[in-house]
This record gives sequence, structure tokens and C-alpha cells, in this order.
Amino acid sequence: MKKILLALTAFTSIHAVAQLPEDVLRYSYFPVNGSARNMAIGGAMGSLGGDISALYMNPAGLGLFKTREIVLTPGFKLNNNKFNYRGSDTSTNKSTFNLGTSGLVIGFNTPGSKWTSQALSIGINTVANFNNTFSYRGTNNYSSMTEVFAEAVSSNRYSIDEAINDPRLAFGTAPALYTYLVDTFRNNNNQLEVRGLPEFLLQQGLALEQKNTVRTTGGSTELAVGYAANMDDKLYIGGSVGIPFVAHERITTYRESDISGNNNNNFNFFELRDRVKTTGVGINAKLGVIFKPQEQIRLGVALHTPTIYSMTDNQSSELTADTEGYNGLKTAGSSLFTNNNGAGQTDYLAITPWKAMVSGSYVFREVNDTRRQRAFVTADIEYVGYSNAGFREKSDYADYSDIEYYDQMKQVIRDYYRGAFNFRLGGELKFNTIMFRLGGAYYGSPYKDKELQSNIIQATGGLGYRDKGMFIDLSYAHNFLKDVHFPYRLADKANTFANQTGSRGNVVLTFGFKL
Repeated sequence: MKKILLALTAFTSIHAVAQLPEDVLRYSYFPVNGSARNMAIGGAMGSLGGDISALYMNPAGLGLFKTREIVLTPGFKLNNNKFNYRGSDTSTNKSTFNLGTSGLVIGFNTPGSKWTSQALSIGINTVANFNNTFSYRGTNNYSSMTEVFAEAVSSNRYSIDEAINDPRLAFGTAPALYTYLVDTFRNNNNQLEVRGLPEFLLQQGLALEQKNTVRTTGGSTELAVGYAANMDDKLYIGGSVGIPFVAHERITTYRESDISGNNNNNFNFFELRDRVKTTGVGINAKLGVIFKPQEQIRLGVALHTPTIYSMTDNQSSELTADTEGYNGLKTAGSSLFTNNNGAGQTDYLAITPWKAMVSGSYVFREVNDTRRQRAFVTADIEYVGYSNAGFREKSDYADYSDIEYYDQMKQVIRDYYRGAFNFRLGGELKFNTIMFRLGGAYYGSPYKDKELQSNIIQATGGLGYRDKGMFIDLSYAHNFLKDVHFPYRLADKANTFANQTGSRGNVVLTFGFKL
């Protein structure tokens, strides 16, 4: 992993707002969100159809509608975060409201055409909910974040004055130099080198206490319009266009402290508070087919194009350092080192992975009158090409360093990530107007490095009621999470990271009416 990130680190260190490999996952690595019915069966909607969630899974499923339907899906999400960082365990909890697939489906018959019915739909769905807070801490006798700032100066062969006056270093490196947290020193060969003051404690065999707290807000909400056509209740084809809107804010507070008890070793603590606000809008398309070779069997295929986002990042930061007798207590904000005396701004394009899905369902007592159907089982297998995601400059007149940075980022993402399979399975048992549903899902790791353990396991269930053109569905989805989080990255040594476990619950309620 060190080799993978080595090339990127040098480029990241000289960009005011630099995208990182994990930003790819923010917009692509999460479980399906949808209606309560869809959630209760593990999100396995690829071949089933007859639910507004098909708009975001396999639009061909809209073709099963022959009437009008309006749907509203509020939800509530519960985050339980657990981290282990260098042997120390921490946990935090965060709950937030959520919106599942809501909107309108208009199905209508077309007599005299080989396409016996058609359907139009417009919907809105929170495809990713970023509202969360987590924190981890531990002792580290191996590395310090100040080495990142020192690397930024050394790798680009800057003098201290050049580094402080370069606005691209305003969000960490320049404040660290300004507060003398990072400075130049002569080594044993009488050569000048750039080092962080905590490095001298590590050199003595001492440890630092490190704490990282991250608060994220916002989400990605997608407006979609879809169309599907039905040929003799045998073949269904459909497509949709999605326009996702992103609003994301991340506030990171990182603190490093001396725990030796020595008040005269030129370092007590430093704290870096960094804020990045991202806004953007994107576009994507989804295409699908459902085929019934026999009345009770449904087979589905769907393809999701990458989402192309136009993004803007705004970043600001503040660093406070107590270097005891070396310089005392001093605070520096990024606005001191930017040309506009404010937040740094970066405009760029983000491209998410493409997805392909194959699905199958078996419906017991399949008849046109859905009230007489008794049960079904359904499954999806989905492939996500994480290594094909990336970022690129927005303007044709971008600075050469930006072009080179995004080229490097593209290669790092290819080396860092791999394609992964997701599996979803669900079923429903129906007793007249009451339905019982169960499901589950497994989302595979996007990382190539086996040291980075990551997956999502989901268990779901729910109830449904349908009568006289009205329906109410209630579901609960419980996600068991496993992932990693890096507080910082270094080019010259192995990187330390926190292992994330914990869970995420999602309570979803859908109200619907046939019009």
C-alpha cells in the first residue's frame, strides 16, 4: 500500500483542496436505499418490478405498472460507529432522518400496439446519507502527522518562505510552518532538513497520543425520470435518467499530544481543524430488461452508467500549536496564506463506477391479478467497477499541475481499488392483505490490498398491508460494517489506519395510493 500511495502523496501535498482515493467510495460504496418493500427484501429488485424503486435499480420493472401510484417513503437511520486505532477502542452514535424512494408512477394500457402497456415515473431518493459523527484515538510511537507537512516542503524543494507564501499549502503545511510546529534543523551531517517537532519525541522512543474526530453532514439526493414498455406481459424494457444533487460537509479535528509529562521538550500539542464543503450536480442513465420465459419466472439485466458530477470544494482550516519553550502557543488559519484571504476553492469533475446487474425471481401462483399471488423469492448479482472511477479537471484550460495530479490520481485508483461483487436475496409471503418479507445482502470489498478489510453485510425484514388501493409497508435493515480510515498518509513509511466496525440501522415506512 505504501508504494501505491507514494506517487500521489507528493501531488496531494501541493494542492489547496486535493481529492483522495477514498472520495471515490463516498459516492458509490453503500447499500441500496429505496421503498420499504424494496428494503425489506434486501434491495433485490432487479427482476421483480412493480415497485417505484425499480426507477433506481432496473427501470424495466416499471413496465409491470398498469395503474397510477403515488408513494412517500420517510425513514430514520441509526449509526453505531466502532473503531480500533493502534489497539485503542472507541465508539460513537449518530441518528438522522432519511428519505427513501418517493414519487409518482403512471401506468397505462395501449390497445392496438404490440406494447400492451407502458409506464412513466418520476421519483426522488436519498442514494447516500452522509450525516454521521465518529472519533478514534490511540498512542503512536511510529509516526506523526507533522511528517506530512515536512514532506510537502522537502518533496517540492521549497524554502520555508516559499512554502509559507504558496497558497496551495495553506491548509496544513503553511500554518504548521508559521507556528514553528515544523521547522528546519541540521542533521548529524550538518545538512538542513525539514522536520516536525513531534518527530524528535518519536526519535527518543516516546509515543504521541493521537485523536481524530470527523463530523459529516449532507447527502446525495437523486431526481430520476423513467419510462418502460410491456410486450404481452412477457418482455419489459425500460430506461431512466438520474440527476443527483450532492451537498457534503466534512469537519475534521485532529489532535496530537505529548504524553511524556515533560514540559520542556518543545512540544505539548497541536490541533488541526479542517473544513471541506462540497456541492455538485451530476447525470447518469440506467437501462434494463426483464423477460418472463415462463409465467412464474422473471429474469432481469440492468446496466448503470457512471455518474458524472460537476463538483466544487471549498476548504478552510485552522492550526493551533503549543511548542512550549520553542515558540509557545500560536494559532494560524488558512486565510493568512491564501490570495483571496478566505477559503480555497477547487472545481473538478468526479466520475463514479459503472454497475452491471443480473437478477432472477420466482413467483408462486403467478397471475395477472396480483392479489392472488402468494409468494416470491428474488436475487440480484451486481458488479461494480470501482477501479474505473476517478476525477479530472473541469476546465480545458486547467493548470498543468492539476492535469498531472488527476492523471496520477487515476493510476492510483486503478492500483488501489478493484471491481467487487454485491449479492442481494429476498422473499415475500402473502396472506390476503398482509405480507411478510425477509432479505439480506453482501457488499464486497473495493480494495485490492488484503490488509484493508472491508465489507457490508445486511439483514432485512418487514411487513406490508395492501387493500382497496392503499398500501403501507414497514421495514428494518441492519447493516454490519467493516472498513478502514486513514488519519493521514506518508510517502516514506507504512501508513497507519483505524479499523472500523459497528452497525447502521435503517427504519423505513412507505405510504402509497393507487390513483
